[in-house]
Amino acid sequence: PNDQRNTEHIATSKYSENTTSNTMALRMVYDKAIGFAAKQYTAVLGNQLSQYGLRYEDLLIEEETPVKEALSLASPDVLTARTRRLKRAIDLSYKRKSLQDYAPDMQLDTFKTEIMSDIQKIKARDHEYAQLNAHNKM
Repeated sequence: PNDQRNTEHIATSKYSENTTSNTMALRMVYDKAIGFAAKQYTAVLGNQLSQYGLRYEDLLIEEETPVKEALSLASPDVLTARTRRLKRAIDLSYKRKSLQDYAPDMQLDTFKTEIMSDIQKIKARDHEYAQLNAHNKM
């Protein structure tokens, strides 16, 4: 009986090791595929944003609480630039033109972040607050 338990333990251990290595291999393949897809999506999105002179942050929905709070804390220059980019994009879209038609040499930084760090801090603060007050929900 003791030898049988040892054999079962070894077989279970080997199965566990094989399952773990298979899972790790699948995870690596999955991560590579997602990384490749993310790079392709970023390139396509960057091209679409640059047609209208927008930044990725300009696509954030202002009605969401963290975004609204981050925008209220942002400097007036950031808000003015964001408003101008949005108005320009609406105008270009209406005219069915591209920003490159009007300013071909303009250098755009479509993924520059100005309020994203504030949004992440606000979300972390809200999450921490919810965790600390979880006992009040009972």
